[in-house]
Amino acid sequence: MSNIAIKVENLGKLYRLGEVGTGTLSHDLNRWWARMRGKEDPFAKIGETNDRTAKGKSDYVWSLKDINFEVKQGEVLGIIGRNGAGKSTLLKLLSKVTTPTTGRIKVKGRIASLLEVGTGFHPELTGRENIFLNGAILGMTKAEISSKFDEIVDFAGVERYIDTPVKRYSSGMYVRLAFAVAAFLEPEILIVDEVLAVGDAEFQKKCLGRMKDVSVNDGRTVLFVSHNMAAVKQLCSQGIVLRQGGLVFEGNQLEAVSYYQNSGETISNFKHTGPLDYAPGNNHIRILNFEVTPLQGNVLSISSGLEFQLQFLNNRENINLDVTFELRNLDEIPVFHNGTFISNNEDAKKGIYTIKGKLPPYLLNAGFYQFKIIFGQNQRYALFIADDLIQFEVLNEAVGSNSNILPGVIRLNIPYETSFRTIANEPAGC
Repeated sequence: MSNIAIKVENLGKLYRLGEVGTGTLSHDLNRWWARMRGKEDPFAKIGETNDRTAKGKSDYVWSLKDINFEVKQGEVLGIIGRNGAGKSTLLKLLSKVTTPTTGRIKVKGRIASLLEVGTGFHPELTGRENIFLNGAILGMTKAEISSKFDEIVDFAGVERYIDTPVKRYSSGMYVRLAFAVAAFLEPEILIVDEVLAVGDAEFQKKCLGRMKDVSVNDGRTVLFVSHNMAAVKQLCSQGIVLRQGGLVFEGNQLEAVSYYQNSGETISNFKHTGPLDYAPGNNHIRILNFEVTPLQGNVLSISSGLEFQLQFLNNRENINLDVTFELRNLDEIPVFHNGTFISNNEDAKKGIYTIKGKLPPYLLNAGFYQFKIIFGQNQRYALFIADDLIQFEVLNEAVGSNSNILPGVIRLNIPYETSFRTIANEPAGC
């Protein structure tokens, strides 16, 4: 393991739905006694893969199962997968936030993790105090932390508020400081989960630059989870793809992104069958049907345009109910973010609503797209968010396939005008 920073062997994590532990004291004691004797967990053989879209038959669910991979020192590994694939669980296991059910993890070096906004921060302490606290947790001396202090504050851009308790920070300030602490306190391994989801474009660019610098110039290892495929391709050197708790692909970052984007998970029509309680959603909203169909012809293409239709059950009465549709390509580049109020006078009713929308021909370029649906109250409070329910492909009929997809998110049919004049009879030198 001379040049291996992380080695994962047969890693698995089993959860019991709705319970802490196994559910009974006797089962917990059996599990503890088995581990004390070095035996396999007696309850680990029970369970199903983590498919959130189907009702399971077991109370035990494998969030991860049989995961094996290695990360070399200085590599930047991109971890890719849909929501619920097991990405965050894997990072929590690597960060020792939780313990594995099966398998083992070998780590060479100190780990700094940025799993959620403000991970490891004490809300009552100031920004300054949290910097020194996190450095001490990493095993650094006060002098070592002090030598990095100015760089951390400058990168985070929170100098004015450095002596303010972080509980008063906005989410953007929180994550800027948290990232700066993790990136500048010189851990051998940096684990980052969706840091680019918070912050403005300038901060996102700084984060990518810093992670690249940490890897290339300092030779440190970075594990990076993101739904932003453009960032994965730019930053990472290797990639793995997770699906329903299993590792389904391992290779360089371009191959991993290509596999993920073309892995047959395109679902342009969703229709729920069975009891309403099992439909995607929560106590407020249940999604019953969502489909994307061509406006013209039978195939979604650049020239066909498209219509999308959503049907959902609303259980919230007497509110201003709104629904926002956000369309992104698989590089997580937004195409549009647009919504509508279902009710404006706090007169939403309990029942089934249907919404239709249309996109004209010659708007979307060829490629894969995903809809994110946000159900809200007064466009301020989210009631439910569905961000991976529908994925569809727009074909490039101009060349018969998508092998020569042109760059760009949109593919406008621009009416160009061309003029010409001859120079045969022009005087020489014109």
